[in-house]
Amino acid sequence: MTPPRIPPIQCLLAFEALARLRSVTAAGEALAVTPSAVSHRIRQLEGQLGLKLFGRDFSLTSEGAAYLGPVREGLRALQQVPGHLPASPSRVRLRLAVTPTFSRQILLPRLALFRHAYPDIELILQVAIPLADVKAEEADLEVRYGIGPYADVEHVRILSDEVTPVCSAEYLHESGPFDGFDTVEKVERARLIRSPLDPWSTWFQAHGIALPEPRVGAQFNDVGLVLDAAAAGFGVALMRMKLGLSWIDSGRLVRLSPRTVPSPFHHHLCWKPGTMERWECAAFADWIKTALS
Repeated sequence: MTPPRIPPIQCLLAFEALARLRSVTAAGEALAVTPSAVSHRIRQLEGQLGLKLFGRDFSLTSEGAAYLGPVREGLRALQQVPGHLPASPSRVRLRLAVTPTFSRQILLPRLALFRHAYPDIELILQVAIPLADVKAEEADLEVRYGIGPYADVEHVRILSDEVTPVCSAEYLHESGPFDGFDTVEKVERARLIRSPLDPWSTWFQAHGIALPEPRVGAQFNDVGLVLDAAAAGFGVALMRMKLGLSWIDSGRLVRLSPRTVPSPFHHHLCWKPGTMERWECAAFADWIKTALS
């Protein structure tokens, strides 16, 4: 069987430059060629690979993002001269403010893919407080949780979710059954765990339950703490399906209804105007939209 043909080096250099700079003009300047030459080399590379590497605005496709890491590793290897110490790769820092449970449950499990695709980016994470839009330090990009839109920043929605009531198996055994948790009588028999991040009114309105937002009971402003409290037997919590999946899979929580209701709150990636002119910020935005799509 004939081994696959290695793409021309000039095509790989054009691919890496365009992925980094997101502009055929800037890539052409970096490579000392015309923008049309960059475009021609990208078409040649895509034709040989049989893959679409770039989408709109020169954002990487999923295939392009997967191919970028190996290309960069190969180019770095070719830059090493025998008998000389390899040069330290030039790295850029990207500060990301992110809400705690989103970071643990959604972002961190996927970050190995980002590090592989963009080894030149050193990602620094810091905590942002949900709904308050407060962060410990100034960040290049920020994941906000709320309804939006936001007047002070540019933004794009990256994750929506649905909610459903959950509790521990022990609490269900002691206080249940709740059978769908969809009537006033069933809700009033339960201790409700409160959180401004997911108000109970979302569930009540969807089921025609004429009850006000509860004013007593344990309250937490972190999704992870809400679910940990429910697992510890504090009562019934309203769980976001994507963020709470590991609690269900592990058996720490059980669902009280097969039904889910769309949450009015979403996760948004936010940035100040002009930020996307930096290639590392644009690269992360492209990557996270693809990773969560």
